[in-house]
Amino acid sequence: MFGDWQEVMEEFQARKETAYAMGGTEKLSKREARGQLNARQRIEQLVDPGSFDELGTLVGGISHAGLPAAPADAIVGGMAKINGRPVMVAAEDFTVQGGSIGFGAHAKRVRYAKIALQEKIPLVMMLEGAGERTTNGLQRHPYAPNDLQVMAELKGIVPTVALIMGSSAGHGALSGLLMDFIVMVEGSALFSAGPPLVKQSLGEDVSKEDLGGATVHTRISGVAHNRVETEQEAFQAARDYLSYFPLNSWEHPEVSQHHEDIGPRSIDDIFQLMPRNANKAYDIKTVIRATVDRGEFFELQPHYGANMVVGLARVAGHATGIVANQPLVMAGTINRPAADKAARFLEVMANFHLPVIFLADNPGVLPGKQSEHDGTLLAAARMYAAQAQLRSAKLHVTLRKAFGFGSSIMAMNPFDRQTLTLAFPGISLGGIPAKGGGDAANVDPEMQAMLEAMEEKASWGAGDSMAYDEIIDPRELRNRLITGLESSRGRKSVTPVPR
Repeated sequence: MFGDWQEVMEEFQARKETAYAMGGTEKLSKREARGQLNARQRIEQLVDPGSFDELGTLVGGISHAGLPAAPADAIVGGMAKINGRPVMVAAEDFTVQGGSIGFGAHAKRVRYAKIALQEKIPLVMMLEGAGERTTNGLQRHPYAPNDLQVMAELKGIVPTVALIMGSSAGHGALSGLLMDFIVMVEGSALFSAGPPLVKQSLGEDVSKEDLGGATVHTRISGVAHNRVETEQEAFQAARDYLSYFPLNSWEHPEVSQHHEDIGPRSIDDIFQLMPRNANKAYDIKTVIRATVDRGEFFELQPHYGANMVVGLARVAGHATGIVANQPLVMAGTINRPAADKAARFLEVMANFHLPVIFLADNPGVLPGKQSEHDGTLLAAARMYAAQAQLRSAKLHVTLRKAFGFGSSIMAMNPFDRQTLTLAFPGISLGGIPAKGGGDAANVDPEMQAMLEAMEEKASWGAGDSMAYDEIIDPRELRNRLITGLESSRGRKSVTPVPR
């Protein structure tokens, strides 16, 4: 069959088979029994069928300095497609030396990231590994770039996704933290060092879940964005996330025409979704879902800074960012987690030129000793800067109330490059809410009544002074936003560039 190539082809096939065997039958069988996919299976499940072309298969196949060979050097990766578009993808292989990073793996990680950078395509990393390989110290350290340097260069150039599939420590975890979107599967963990090293260095007894589990990082630290129950949900989250973005920051996001709900429509039930009384709570997500194309809202960090809602949506097919106060949590007041979450999100929106819709309904930035100690004002200033620096279409709607700096960081800043600034009738505006402000200033009852009356009539004064482009019937919210997004199409005549 191979003629005089027979011998070399047989050796080539044998070496590939060794690489494909990964950590061996026993380890792979144990993973299968636990319901865990191996590295190659994960890639196959994530990407479009038949689209994966592996790169670096034979790396790690030769023993050095008496150390055992490491099939594919514990990381599998290459070129593939997701949603029909090219990506670079890699998965750490825990069955090979705990997914640790040897010198060959370092070279592969750099190469994968470099290809993503130079070809301007997204990068997806699936992490489950022990970090730097301890035996690296027994070998001469090669002169090679650090993949973290390239990961940092990717920021704002191409969309990046990290799926944390198991325990990820040290160098591997750091690479994940440099990604735009971080998803953690239930039972996974992310930390600089695992429980044994923490015990040894600090004397702390802590489980991996309490140290850096999915609940910790999606609810407390805010390090990760979304927590999912299964690996399949993680793959779907990555596919969904990438579907909203262009391939890189030299492109505009696409406008989808393949959804059944892309036309104008009245939101007839909005008066039932949102109470008129500005002091009554409601779930802003019901308003968002009623406004965007049906089924087209993908929320990020739902359990961190829950008084702010951020996510990706489509409105008449336009891929769009959503930033909204959540009156159901802390009355929508803005604290540090909420502002940090929104600023982080807005920076990504700016990098990839997505328009952003702001839905404001908040009594301001959270005051008080704890808020000051938390550095809330610094986080709020970062969020303000992030929205001010947007060069994509920016659409603001005041739903019921917006006070003080809380209104400004929600983009209620007239003539600040907004495509459209709208408000509902009967909104309340001011430096601070009249009730609390009057008490703080010790105003007399007559003045207090005047302040409250002025606050309640704010929409008429704002409409009279062109502080808003229009005071609208709430039922027309979706249609007005569609008009704004359609009107911003001219921006796409200008070739976008990285920030």
